[in-house]
Amino acid sequence: MAHSAKIAGAVGTLALVSIAVPAGVSFAGTDRRAPEPVSRPATSQQESFLGGPPQVPAALQPPPDNTLQAVLKARGVQLYECKRGMWEPLEPAASLTGITMSPVKKVTALHFRGPAWVSDQDGSMVEGAEPVAVPAVGAGNAPQLLYKSAKNRGGGLFGAVTYIQRIDTQGGAAPARSCGGDQPIAVPYHAVYRFFSKKQPAVVN
Repeated sequence: MAHSAKIAGAVGTLALVSIAVPAGVSFAGTDRRAPEPVSRPATSQQESFLGGPPQVPAALQPPPDNTLQAVLKARGVQLYECKRGMWEPLEPAASLTGITMSPVKKVTALHFRGPAWVSDQDGSMVEGAEPVAVPAVGAGNAPQLLYKSAKNRGGGLFGAVTYIQRIDTQGGAAPARSCGGDQPIAVPYHAVYRFFSKKQPAVVN
């Protein structure tokens, strides 16, 4: 259900996310604990976290010289503002929790206007640009996306990210009805974000 909300900058917008992401959230309708570091391969950890191998449209695949670094689930809202009688995107506001691939460890982050993602653990940031969009399955779901990195900050989780995928979106689409006035509207959504970086060349001894 959509809720009206006033916007007061990125920090104020993040306060609109009224439901924090629990450590064991699952968007498949069941709760499970977030994976802890163990000796299983990273791909196995990722599939366990997501409930199975992700289905990624071909158009949203990054170039082959990029490798998956982290997978995070988002829960929050997509905000829209009324322009010329139609709802247009304003900004996201979401909390994320997930795992890194190597080493495997739990991480959390925030997602807000930019679009940008900031690590709770190390303060690193990435901003996305030039999105490629593919329609999501089901009415009312925001499109799936592939962003290029436009700006990085810090040397931690997001410091070297080159591409960001948004897949498995649930909710978040703009209302189909026309609008009036200046009150933004917040549409709840879930999604999976996958972060990639350049593959490192093999070390030759």
